[in-house]
Amino acid sequence: MNHPSRLTLATITAGLLLAACGKTEDRAQPNTASETAAEQACGKVTVASMGWESAEVLAQVDRFVLTHAYGCEVELVPGDTMPTLSAMMETGEPDVAPEGWINAARQPLATAMQEGRLHFGARALLDGGVEGWWIPKYVADAHPEIKTIDDALKHPELFPSAVGPKRGAVHNCPSGWHCRVPTEHAFKAWGAAEKGFELVDVKSASELDESIAKAYESEAGWLGYYWAPTSMLGRYEMVKLDAGVPHDTEAWETCNAMASCANPVRNDWAQSEVFTVMTDRFYRKDGPAVRYLEVRGWENHTVNALLAWMRGNKASAEEAAKHFLKTQPEVWNVWVTHEMADKIKAAL
Repeated sequence: MNHPSRLTLATITAGLLLAACGKTEDRAQPNTASETAAEQACGKVTVASMGWESAEVLAQVDRFVLTHAYGCEVELVPGDTMPTLSAMMETGEPDVAPEGWINAARQPLATAMQEGRLHFGARALLDGGVEGWWIPKYVADAHPEIKTIDDALKHPELFPSAVGPKRGAVHNCPSGWHCRVPTEHAFKAWGAAEKGFELVDVKSASELDESIAKAYESEAGWLGYYWAPTSMLGRYEMVKLDAGVPHDTEAWETCNAMASCANPVRNDWAQSEVFTVMTDRFYRKDGPAVRYLEVRGWENHTVNALLAWMRGNKASAEEAAKHFLKTQPEVWNVWVTHEMADKIKAAL
């Protein structure tokens, strides 16, 4: 038998993910039987509401379902990827991170799962999250020769910086997000500075969104980090650039995703695995609320459309969650029993 220290991190994590998925299939029994009052004891649950739209809406969906179907006392707490997952590993709070982008903390999560401190629930995004560098579709249509990051970096004049028309701009990942590290490493690995570009600091997701919206207003060039699902991709057509190189998991985990890496290599972003993460204290309750979180998940196209509706109607995340529950029962009916579905509909 191999000693755990000799196994690659990717192998360990893959095994843990398969175990989590298998456990989900064994334990989840949606729409098969009603739950007894004793089984429904849920109590207080703290749920992280992360600082981006899709996670905020999913947290509100979970709050509504856990409250009205399972009788939980739900408290939403603000969070972000690394601070939330670190707090869950170290302090056992909050109980649930509905949308955990686990690529950002794969190594410590693997350790926490092995030690039984944390557990995976369902895949929050069934088809995974997407990250990388993007350009507007109208730029891609006007310049079909631009297909890769290298292609775009040959044309700083198409992506002008505020510093001057001869300099190009690459918009960074929002401040405080883990994606900032691989974005800065990519800028260095592709030699963007030497090719006439500057890395534009972005303090928040809203600032990043505003830069895209502003570019679209005048059909100006835009280049930078972005991800899916988001409302912006539901409103504005964007094209993800091909990295031109395959994803190297080992290089990513030992360098591209590490702030301490001095000489990053060119590397494609992996398709992000996005899971619901639960603490051991909550998971050990082994009740209907846990089983719900082991089956609940949706696809990018559903989320993009919902977030575009939210933006277009200037709705809150809570309003968007209720809109989803009212208008798309065909998506969420499979997450719960018939009895729980009736409770949700009555509450709406």
